[in-house]
Amino acid sequence: MDHYDSTDDEAAADIDADGSASAAVMSRALGGRSAGIISDDPYMQQGGNSSDEDDDKGLYDLDSEEKDDYVIRDSDLLILAARSEDDVSTIEVWVYEEASTSTGGEANLYVHHDILLPAFPLSLAWMDIDPAGRQAYGNMVAVGSMDPEIEIWDLDVADQVEPACTLGGMDPAAAVAAAKAAKAAADASSKGTKKKAKQKAKKKAKAAEAQLRPGSHTDAVLGLSWNREYRNVLASASADNTVKVWDVAKQQCEHTLRHHTDKVQAVAWNPAESPVLLTGSFDKTACLVDMRTPSGAALLWGVSADVEALTWNPGSPTCFLVAAEDGLVTAFDARGGAGSSPLFRLAAHYKPTCAMSFNPTAPGLLATVSTDKMAKLWDVSSNKPTLLTSQDPKLGAIFAAAFCSDVPYLLGMAGAKGTVGVWDVRNSSAVASKYPDLLKDVVQPPV
Repeated sequence: MDHYDSTDDEAAADIDADGSASAAVMSRALGGRSAGIISDDPYMQQGGNSSDEDDDKGLYDLDSEEKDDYVIRDSDLLILAARSEDDVSTIEVWVYEEASTSTGGEANLYVHHDILLPAFPLSLAWMDIDPAGRQAYGNMVAVGSMDPEIEIWDLDVADQVEPACTLGGMDPAAAVAAAKAAKAAADASSKGTKKKAKQKAKKKAKAAEAQLRPGSHTDAVLGLSWNREYRNVLASASADNTVKVWDVAKQQCEHTLRHHTDKVQAVAWNPAESPVLLTGSFDKTACLVDMRTPSGAALLWGVSADVEALTWNPGSPTCFLVAAEDGLVTAFDARGGAGSSPLFRLAAHYKPTCAMSFNPTAPGLLATVSTDKMAKLWDVSSNKPTLLTSQDPKLGAIFAAAFCSDVPYLLGMAGAKGTVGVWDVRNSSAVASKYPDLLKDVVQPPV
């Protein structure tokens, strides 16, 4: 992430140095089930006029086979990814069908639909709260990008052109007013002295900052974390060196944390103590903040390099892992206090460790992925990490990975070759021997 603010072409070159792919999937892979049909788009419900082409027909004008393409069944598994290719960025909703008689004995992975984004995506967080309050539970994704704003999109609406809401970012009315002021200042400076021109330039810079909505980040949003207990709460990490906590229902920033001295790369809410927030930065520190007392001093731990990713250990929720740019993964126990010695240090990869994920049912089973193109599975249950297995999933540099909460033997991954992959970890004899419960098939819901 050193070059997060490079141009798209520069970023692509940095991500995929071998030049084998022009696209990069910059996402967290999220596993989960969803049922229903994408039908919230009024146009899709009502249908087009008689002169429309077939691909523009409304949902209820489609025949049964065409309509079937829109259905997301109970047995389908979803992977959410963000993709950038050339100057085009999208969110892609992938469907993974496990191997069965209906799929010809082979697994099936395909893009169900996508959403066009206005800016290069850097972070994603799924959430079930509808910011508009139209429904008790929604199917939303928060997207952080190169812009200083967070867009929230409805994943159940096809062909949408604007997000459900935007947190922070540019204030449209203020932007128009600032543009007029800037033009007037430029006209005035052309008639004045150099001193006056400098003064006008300073005022113009202040005007540009004033275009942002109150509470907005002022630089790219590098990390996001949704609070599953307090469903209206979203945390964001930014290149402006701050962490912000948002009330999605009110669509406003509630707290701004300034305990880091460099870009903040990652944030993660504690799974057991929901008000506790973990943050990681390019200042080579991980910090712990209790949002019940947000003005209190943050607890700080130093690490070996810029922080790339964070995760809590669900089996021991006072313990957390920090992945760094040098590939090292360091584990700490928050009960030891700020600056306490690590539980262990793991040289997981020889390049940046970009993502980590604990298996939801197998205690101590940790997945790590890296720009070295490798995915690895570790047993860290005794705080003495042991490598169980590794593989090159042929995705290029791997930026994201997560176990599926519903089918825990599946690991979703996303990489620089512009696609996603799924690893059935039961195929590893070492994993099967250590965690025999993972061999049990998950009971599929009826189709």
